[in-house]
Amino acid sequence: MKRVVVTGIGALTAIGNNVPEYLEGLKSGKSGAQPITQFDPEQFKTQFACEVTNWDPTDRLDKRAIRRLDRYIVMALYAADEALKMAGINNEAGERIFDLDPDRAGAIVASGIGGLGTLEKEIMDFADGSGTPRYNPFMIPKMIANMGAGHISMEHNLRGPSYATVSACASGGHALAAAADDIRLGRADLMITGGSEAVVTKVGIGGFNSMKALSTRNDDYKTASRPYDAERDGFVLGEGAGIIILESLDHALARGATILAEVAGYAASSDAYHISAPHPEGAGAKMAMINALKYAELKASDVDYINTHGTSTPLGDTAELKAIQLAFGEDVYDLNISSTKSMTGHLLGAAAAVESVACILAIQHNFVPPTINHFTDDPEIDPKLDLTFNKSVEKPVNVALSNTFGFGGHNSATIFKRYNP
Repeated sequence: MKRVVVTGIGALTAIGNNVPEYLEGLKSGKSGAQPITQFDPEQFKTQFACEVTNWDPTDRLDKRAIRRLDRYIVMALYAADEALKMAGINNEAGERIFDLDPDRAGAIVASGIGGLGTLEKEIMDFADGSGTPRYNPFMIPKMIANMGAGHISMEHNLRGPSYATVSACASGGHALAAAADDIRLGRADLMITGGSEAVVTKVGIGGFNSMKALSTRNDDYKTASRPYDAERDGFVLGEGAGIIILESLDHALARGATILAEVAGYAASSDAYHISAPHPEGAGAKMAMINALKYAELKASDVDYINTHGTSTPLGDTAELKAIQLAFGEDVYDLNISSTKSMTGHLLGAAAAVESVACILAIQHNFVPPTINHFTDDPEIDPKLDLTFNKSVEKPVNVALSNTFGFGGHNSATIFKRYNP
């Protein structure tokens, strides 16, 4: 089977609107949490989120086209533009400079929920109006979760595999695995993959509040995302996009591309346990990590860094760490673990994509991003684990693993490694 490498990345997050800014945010331990600006949150238990701010999509995208797209689609297109430029497929003006075979290139881009903002607006406009069912003709194409991939394929003339994966918060990991498989099995030479999510809306905040999933630390929102802290009280909703350009090694070498990392292995599993709670012993998560290591033909001792799902929920954080300890044994004490959700918030279907970009940057720049906002040790967490609290660590990172788990018991584990010819 063909080797799969990374040649471009794009990021749009609450701690950076492009890859250099995202890298600096990760290194400095920046919190992206702020009071919600997209609607008045006064009536809600949670009044803050990790929003993308100071962002003008018309810097890269057509102003007229943006009006016909949901925010999550715009974010996907914006991050894809950066990734394609980094990969040397497009120039700084966004024009194609490499003669890519459109039948051998595709886009598999995840979204856990899709155009929730569009759906919310259309229903509320109808409810507040005369009752006449006059919906926007673009409502359905703006709302459905596959249109991030669809618009990327149309914008960049990609006629290969194009679709979305939807598996809650594991969606981005499954998208990356599917895209890598298309290359490994010879169905494509290049794939654009990743995820995008934009659900900082009344329905998004209200829905997660009703499940008691979100932090309600309104008086201290900057430190509300506290993975592994004894006083964690839920996750902080985030938004944004992460896009990764994957290529077969021979295709990348033939065009002289800069290789950022290699996709070493990946695996998926299911808890088969509960609609939203993780398996208490992390059974499914453990098998995803073990099988990803097998696929990659790596030992547990080869891994330098694990970017955890680490959402800052009481049950989820401890279950994942149990799974990691079961999967890695004594080798777990020789590696660094961290949750970058402490900075970006939880991007749901885009989480795996944005966190995979963090793993690639860790390999490129030899550092481990921190788990910020740690104040109180949790007595249920092994104190010998290196959870990289509060400050980033400079160290060689040759192999990094990204975990993402979703409602419904969906688990995804992806391993990146430093490219070695």
